[in-house]
Amino acid sequence: MAITAQMVKELREKTGAGMMDCKKALTETNGDMEKAIDFLREKGIASAAKKGDRIAAEGLTTVKVNGNEAVILEVNSETDFVAKNEGFQTLVQELADHLLAKKPATVEEAVAQTMDNGATVEAHINAAIAKIGEKLTLRRFVIETKTDNDAFGAYLHMGGRIGVLSVLEGTTDEEAAKDVSMHIAALNPKFVSRDEVSAEEVERERQVLTQQALNEGKPENIVAKMVEGRLGKYFEDVCVNDQTFVKNPDQKVRQFVESKGGKIRSFVRYEVGEGIEKREDNFAEEVMSQVKK
Repeated sequence: MAITAQMVKELREKTGAGMMDCKKALTETNGDMEKAIDFLREKGIASAAKKGDRIAAEGLTTVKVNGNEAVILEVNSETDFVAKNEGFQTLVQELADHLLAKKPATVEEAVAQTMDNGATVEAHINAAIAKIGEKLTLRRFVIETKTDNDAFGAYLHMGGRIGVLSVLEGTTDEEAAKDVSMHIAALNPKFVSRDEVSAEEVERERQVLTQQALNEGKPENIVAKMVEGRLGKYFEDVCVNDQTFVKNPDQKVRQFVESKGGKIRSFVRYEVGEGIEKREDNFAEEVMSQVKK
């Protein structure tokens, strides 16, 4: 069967694959459009496998709220350029919709689930890999629920480089909840309150501070009192309730939330690529290596 330019154009629009790939797929399948799509999807999976050893440490976080349910997720790409790609951004939103609808417990469970389009999440991501040309991964997510008496705080910083989802109990003030999330994005606390810091962690910090004070030559009879004072500063660093509110230096975050009639139940803060060891490649050399292919 003769493969026409119109057939190639149609397949390209349906799959986003390159022109030569589309022509090959149609040739291999004798012009059968559906089989050609499957051929390209299968090729996409092969392409994804080839990219498996690459490091994807860029990407986006996003937060999606639907009534009393919300999800925060991070999807990674290899470069910041792709993070700005409309196709990649669409993929992130599609994954957010799926996670909210199906509520998997883990990433492993999520990628094995079937999406509304009939493909598994893994296959859907692989199709995007074939189209975009970079390794893409659903790295992590958290699904939160609340009651009608609570508020979600959804905040994205720098277009999704940092994402925060907070839950305020006892208030429906979403603007206040968003302000709390904005604060969390800026100051990066680890806990809501002192109660969440383990006794072991507090004791370890106490030992370090004690040794610091002794090394400074402070008398032993005042060291314990100094250490307790410095522990208070430690809690201010790691507990959002104890931090000075970024929008009002005269208030602690806890006081701000209490003024709205609520309290912070939980928060999740994702920063793109945190904890992933990134390559230290020379960018100019990387671009040239792509040009020479």
